[in-house]
Amino acid sequence: MRTAYKVRVYPTAEQAAVLNRTFGCVRLAWNTVLAWRQARYRDEGVTTSYAQTDRYLTELKRDGDRDFLYEVSSVPLQQTLRHQHTAFVNFFAGRARYPRFKSRHSRQSATYTRSAFRWRDGRLHLAKMNDPIAFVWSWPEVDPATINPATVTISRDPDGRWYASIAIETATGPEPLPATGTAVGIDLGVADFAVLSTSEKIPNPRHLERKAKNLARYQRRMARKQRGSNNRAKARAKVARAHTKVADARADFLHRTSTRLVRDHDLIVIEDLNVKGMVRNRCLARVISDCGWGEFRRQLEYKTQRHGRRLVVIDRWYPSSKTCSACGNLLPALGLSARHWTCPGCGTRHDRDVNAAKNILAAGRAVSACGVDVSPQGSSLRRSAVKQEAQPVRAGIPVL
Repeated sequence: MRTAYKVRVYPTAEQAAVLNRTFGCVRLAWNTVLAWRQARYRDEGVTTSYAQTDRYLTELKRDGDRDFLYEVSSVPLQQTLRHQHTAFVNFFAGRARYPRFKSRHSRQSATYTRSAFRWRDGRLHLAKMNDPIAFVWSWPEVDPATINPATVTISRDPDGRWYASIAIETATGPEPLPATGTAVGIDLGVADFAVLSTSEKIPNPRHLERKAKNLARYQRRMARKQRGSNNRAKARAKVARAHTKVADARADFLHRTSTRLVRDHDLIVIEDLNVKGMVRNRCLARVISDCGWGEFRRQLEYKTQRHGRRLVVIDRWYPSSKTCSACGNLLPALGLSARHWTCPGCGTRHDRDVNAAKNILAAGRAVSACGVDVSPQGSSLRRSAVKQEAQPVRAGIPVL
């Protein structure tokens, strides 16, 4: 399996100049080749292969106006063409959106293969550089001198921080975690980030909301600066650093939460939320995006697979909130403002979110045990992007 270590990099002024020049050439190669591909398809109606883009890059280098492309390593330029080819493959397969042009103000990166770097005694030597580039290794249990990187990607974030993603190939993955014999259902929300079937509620930290005033102040300052000036560049860096603090805090929270759940439970059950549709609600778009539900699911997927756990994702239209977890009775309707309700069938008093988490767990156990379908019956055309409650089903769920 392939794994990667992302480390913080501290280049010297000379190394930073080489890397910045490389970023500019990589960006130029991407944008020029992308425009050429679009022009060929628009004028001639033909697609472009990777081999053709590689030959076109050679023609660009021979052009007298682009001699500076010879000043950087050719490997990152070839790698960006491979990445572009992969981007088009994913686009035509429906897995990604159409490739866009790169901007100098966004994150910059360059990928080096084994022919463009040396890894010797845990030190990284990049092409076109005389000295090794300094980085901080954050895994004391792993000796950097013993790994054999396949690729190294150097990146610079808009806030000015440098990173290196060191990808390695390993014959075996990490050992599975010991079994705990427990399972948990998770109901994601806004007031509470997650409510577990054990009745535990994980509060929503609302990272963006806590930093909203600082972000607004920095953005107002940047708006008052003259475009193209050094002061505007400094103000833009402050805005980027403020956004980075929010993103880092959110990522830390999601990693800690997902890791704890994977360590403590053998089976984890969640809903298949349509986050893309839910953020179309103008009133809830920012707070839903701040929750990071999609990233949380992604982390659960790879962590459960890596550590021998199981993740079950039930249908998004399953009526988890409206179904009684004690008797299986289904309410005809349940408004979003109703946080507690009493089952008319058995008289059980329910907390809306805890009841939904218990139903999610029961549905996940049914899938795990016999693979039954927990999708609702009937048409799926009547859908809402605000709260994804299912249409009524014909039968209840197994009693906990």
